[in-house]
Amino acid sequence: MSGQPPAPASTPPTAPLRSAPAHQLRYEASRQAKRRASAGGLGAHHAKARLLSNKTHYSPADPEARISVKPGKARALNYLCSLAVDTAHGVISHVQADFADSRDSLHLPGLVDHLQARLQGNELQLRELVADTGYSNGFNYALLEHRGITPWIPVFGAYKPVIEGFTYQVDRDEYRCRADKTLPFHKYRPTADGVWMKLYRAAYADCQACLLKATCVPKVDSKQLVRSAFDAAYRRAWHRQRSRQGQHMRQVRQRTVEPVFGNLLQHYGLRRVGTKGRAAAHKTMLLSAIAYNLKKLLKHSPQRGVSLALALQPASPCLLYSLLECRQKSSHLYFDYSLQ
Repeated sequence: MSGQPPAPASTPPTAPLRSAPAHQLRYEASRQAKRRASAGGLGAHHAKARLLSNKTHYSPADPEARISVKPGKARALNYLCSLAVDTAHGVISHVQADFADSRDSLHLPGLVDHLQARLQGNELQLRELVADTGYSNGFNYALLEHRGITPWIPVFGAYKPVIEGFTYQVDRDEYRCRADKTLPFHKYRPTADGVWMKLYRAAYADCQACLLKATCVPKVDSKQLVRSAFDAAYRRAWHRQRSRQGQHMRQVRQRTVEPVFGNLLQHYGLRRVGTKGRAAAHKTMLLSAIAYNLKKLLKHSPQRGVSLALALQPASPCLLYSLLECRQKSSHLYFDYSLQ
């Protein structure tokens, strides 16, 4: 034996673990505790029954895959397919693979960047964007309007453009309550998920001397309102979706995008992706989109006819007189030109 200490045994490197933020883990723990306390469905209290979540579990075989949940469907590891379709001919102009546990609205800025670059390369311009409620986001509304694109995206149902009992004054950016007291803008405040909100707060002296305090704010010192930092963009989108043009654009989306998704799932192999990793899933989606566009190209028939211009010699006065006589006798003239 030598006097040197033994070399430490080499341990295999461990795969990096994903961890959710602390507030999301607390929410997930309380949700699972409520599920265990409730009666649940058939087999909910079985010894092997588990409620898997992306915040507590991941797949060692494919760490980039995420558990997605849809009503009426079993939990499974999936990838999210984000798709852009031309409303004129139904051609897929962009497709990308995203994580299945994230909201659709988070991927819209990146999708628009790639789509605009591709359209500008073909000397085309993106003027309007139609999407479903999943892409509703105040930042998305403001981003599209800043780029000169009209967003036809419905606002989610929880949004209320008017707060009952309060009047918003646009020029001063403040609210006024029933007692004719002002709630000026106080500050910006981010939520736990990083969403910026605007805080409006009434003065302490106004609320303490108000006769409606017992019914308005009985347990706090002053009234405050919390609105989105992009509330103006939300309000414009809310008015757009209730207009006649907004109803028309909703029908355009239903007859344009939804059939393309159905065809990709049923006939182009996107119901199940047999690869591992987000990059490989993206390639699979690209191949399906290419096959769909090629088939649509083979079926495309141009509607415009081919025009042919002929340079004719000036007609003599005798020929014009003869044509006028023929015009009086018959309403149809047929000319036969032979090209030498």
